[in-house]
Amino acid sequence: AASTPPAAPAAPAAPAAPPAPRATLPDFDGYVTPLVRKLATDNGIDLATVTGTGVGGRIRKQDVETAIEARRAAAAAASAPAAPAPVRASKAPSPDAAKRGTTEKMTNLRKIVATRMRDSLQISAQLTATVEIDLSAIARVRAAAKNEFRKREGVGLTYLAFITKAATEALRDFPKVNASVDQEAGTITYHDSEDIGIAVDTPKGLMVPVIKDAGDLNVGGIAKRIGDLAARARDGRIGPDELNGATFTITNYGSTGTLFDTPIINQPNVAILGTGAMVKRPIVVTDAFGDDTVAIRPMMYLSLTYDHRLVDGADASRFLSALKARLEEGDFGGEFGQTQ
Repeated sequence: AASTPPAAPAAPAAPAAPPAPRATLPDFDGYVTPLVRKLATDNGIDLATVTGTGVGGRIRKQDVETAIEARRAAAAAASAPAAPAPVRASKAPSPDAAKRGTTEKMTNLRKIVATRMRDSLQISAQLTATVEIDLSAIARVRAAAKNEFRKREGVGLTYLAFITKAATEALRDFPKVNASVDQEAGTITYHDSEDIGIAVDTPKGLMVPVIKDAGDLNVGGIAKRIGDLAARARDGRIGPDELNGATFTITNYGSTGTLFDTPIINQPNVAILGTGAMVKRPIVVTDAFGDDTVAIRPMMYLSLTYDHRLVDGADASRFLSALKARLEEGDFGGEFGQTQ
């Protein structure tokens, strides 16, 4: 009988299909409640990245919710449109821009200023000396006092007030700088008070109101007088008697950013002090042991234009050196309840 062929071996069973991937993240070894684990899984939070705030560092429901909110906030920030590049503000037009291509009559004030400036250059032999001042000490005193001062007095405690006070002290030590010359009479008058003219830029033009007896005022008193006179000069409420009688003048050309200038003497004075813009820049500082370091300091140029008919270069240098020493010492804090 024919033999029966052997049966074909059974085909190997097809491997089982892999289970569908779960929407889970890597296993977390620490213990969490099923509720917390489900909340993390449903929201795609890796528990290994969550800091637990429970006992022993256990992750609580609140910890997962915090992680969820943090991720949503990050996603929102990433999808937000980029902030537009800042638009550079255009510079404000000059108040005189509209005068381009026109002709106008000189105002009476401009005629007076023009005449006096021309005459001043013709009357006196003018030179300018300059020193550089480190205003660090003044800046510290002012920073500690300015807010309370404005709140109490209603005006700013400016650097100009400190400089004016220091100038009045230097004028007492150097009366030659606080004098007048009558060349025709052949006389020199050394004034017995420090009446300081403060040049003010007003809508009508340059005015120089005068702080009478400024040497008798402290820094705060000078600041109040500057604020009052400048405001009334700009508003046209200044009296003629307040624009005369200066024995020394200060012009703050630094208020508009100028570093250095050579101001013209306000006759019949023999000197005018110009204050430049205060800027921070690196300077070499020598400590008590003679060691040099580079430091960032608030610096300012002070320029003194002087009448060489009376004031020699050495006189101007000594005056400026005394002014520089007084300001860099900065011992004005006592007036404002500060200790050095």
